[in-house]
Amino acid sequence: MTSATHSPLFPQTPQVPEVPDSADAVLDGLDPEQREVALALRGPVCVLAGAGTGKTRAITHRIAYGVRAGILQPSTVLAVTFTNRAAGEMRGRLRQLGAGGVQARTFHSAALRQLQYFWPKAVGGELPRLLERKVQLVNEAAARCGIRLDRNELRDVTSEIEWAKVTQTVPADYPAAVAKSSRDAPRAPAEISQIYSTYEQLKRDRGVIDFEDVLLLTVGILQDRHDIADQIRRQYQHFVVDEYQDVSPLQQRLLELWLGERDNLCVVGDASQTIYSFTGATPDHLLNFRSRYANATVVKLVRDYRSTPQVVHLANGLLSQARGKAADHRLELVSQREAGPAPAYVEYGDEPAEAESTARRIRDLIAAGVSASEIAVLYRINAQSQVYETALADAGVPYQLRGAERFFERPEVREAGVALRGAARAGGNDSLLDDADDLASQVRAVLGTKGWTAKAPAGSGAVRDRWESLAALVRLAEQLSSSRAAAGSRATLSDLVAELDERAAAQHAPTVEGVTLASLHAAKGLEWDAVFLVGLTEGMLPITYAKTDEQVEEERRLLYVGVTRARLHLTLSWSLARAPGGRASRRPSRFLSGLRPGTVAAGVGGAVGGGGIERGGSSAPGTVTGTPAPRHRNRSPVRCRVCGKGLTDAGEMKLMRCEDCPSDMDEALYERLRDWRAVQAEAIGQPGYCVFTDKTLMAIAETVPSTEGELAMISGVGVRKMDRFGSDVLAICAGQELGGSSDDD
Repeated sequence: MTSATHSPLFPQTPQVPEVPDSADAVLDGLDPEQREVALALRGPVCVLAGAGTGKTRAITHRIAYGVRAGILQPSTVLAVTFTNRAAGEMRGRLRQLGAGGVQARTFHSAALRQLQYFWPKAVGGELPRLLERKVQLVNEAAARCGIRLDRNELRDVTSEIEWAKVTQTVPADYPAAVAKSSRDAPRAPAEISQIYSTYEQLKRDRGVIDFEDVLLLTVGILQDRHDIADQIRRQYQHFVVDEYQDVSPLQQRLLELWLGERDNLCVVGDASQTIYSFTGATPDHLLNFRSRYANATVVKLVRDYRSTPQVVHLANGLLSQARGKAADHRLELVSQREAGPAPAYVEYGDEPAEAESTARRIRDLIAAGVSASEIAVLYRINAQSQVYETALADAGVPYQLRGAERFFERPEVREAGVALRGAARAGGNDSLLDDADDLASQVRAVLGTKGWTAKAPAGSGAVRDRWESLAALVRLAEQLSSSRAAAGSRATLSDLVAELDERAAAQHAPTVEGVTLASLHAAKGLEWDAVFLVGLTEGMLPITYAKTDEQVEEERRLLYVGVTRARLHLTLSWSLARAPGGRASRRPSRFLSGLRPGTVAAGVGGAVGGGGIERGGSSAPGTVTGTPAPRHRNRSPVRCRVCGKGLTDAGEMKLMRCEDCPSDMDEALYERLRDWRAVQAEAIGQPGYCVFTDKTLMAIAETVPSTEGELAMISGVGVRKMDRFGSDVLAICAGQELGGSSDDD
């Protein structure tokens, strides 16, 4: 499991990058668009950054360049994001770039810091205690209202209260707000309103506040006390907001109060990755940025450094069918990596077969050299994990559940931390360390008393989970020792303890050597070498309760986030029945129509048969069933696959891009196709364009289709030409030598 952008703060390799020796050196290695971001230091700036395009790199280099050039004072910059981990990673990068002292925090952390400082002045006394988990109090509120909630309802009602607060909806207005937003409430809105009101009263009675109150109270103080607002505005002159598509109305209001009448604001986001609307997040602030700031600098990052062209092509194709406001602003990614394997589409008879085959494929990847920690199985809801936990355990593959108990809250990790601190304090007086001459061996000696062994225990379960946690600490010690040695110093136990404290504060867990099982929501911001997207059926993705067009589109974006987590290997699968022998009543997700071979986009003639699909359990791994090419094509508006602009010129529509947008054409393939076309044209006694036009050949050389379905989607390849020339073209694209020309008919 890897952060979407490797953090110099938490070294992934033994190398420690040197701090740039000048402001100009900070700009080294940035691509033209990232450099544009770094140089835009005045006024409003909007960075539209696609998945894998290096947005964190761009904004941290922007801040560092401004600081190193003397344009920005570190103490006057506030960078906000949405997770402690992302904020910690940003601080680490800034330090490595020579821009220490910049505040990088979450919205809640920044607001809480201000609230604690100004509360005595604004209100008096001490700030009320922060309620870390509100579920128990919500349950008590429901009981006082005579409403019994089961475990799932309790969780959902708690989420509803959180949504109401971040959208600044008071209890009395909740029913109307739910109706207006077409939101499906887990209970009758009047009941939730009653529980919400009682919950707020219980908090007041007990003198506690929750996380949403931190923002609400800070907003209230800044609105009422202009002297305090002015003091904060004198402190912070420049603001950077990461993941801007995820801001809630309450967070946006806080940002506006921080800014006042100024416009030194840089926001970064991607509307196509808006997947948290159920929490109150909305991309409207990102999409309307230019209308709020007419003089804004807008930079688009579309160079994808994470995924192969094959993965990027699928991601772009998925969004090309999207509708709505966010879809109108989608970014067409351009892969900067070498070609890789085509994504696999696999259909299974039932869920256990899908899970067992997935586990076998994972085992094969590990045997081929892919690290288990660089593989993920992603699903729509957490309830889907159980069958994969069982299958991986049966296959002898270690795994970890993301979104379960936090790493630093695990009992074995707490115990290990206490033991390591004790050993660090004892220093050379601990006999346990007599034979340990470096940090890694010292940690092995200490953790050996807590259950770590050089060899992993067999099977799965609690014993294996405990060992994996301790093994992750051992690997962290090895990494820290290597990185310090490369820098010419020696790491100590005290250094490791400090590293663990910093990681715990940022919730940056060390890598556990196991396959990651996670929901698509929990996978946001991460990436792996190999990703398995499982359970892709109607009713699961989109989920059954996605009723409105916008809810369905958010489900599509959720799949897009899943696809763009993969660097190299990507498998998409579904099963036709839940259990062996069950009725095969399920259908693959509508989002796959027009993407998997042998289908066309939903609403355009429907999917063709079940062809072009790898049949799990009935076909050998890696085989694909043959199918006729689709006889219809999507007639929706054609957009440039690089910049997203609508195309009207016939030649550009054939290329699927603007003439002046960069091409990733395989020049050698294009020449082979031209030579082949000359032979065909001579054989039929017609000009070359009667076979295929130059633009069509260029489009083929740019997309490099591997199946009839992919070739048929290219403009200029009709049914007749597919029947006549398709096999030749696909063979040429596959690098095969032809035995002769196509037969004339």
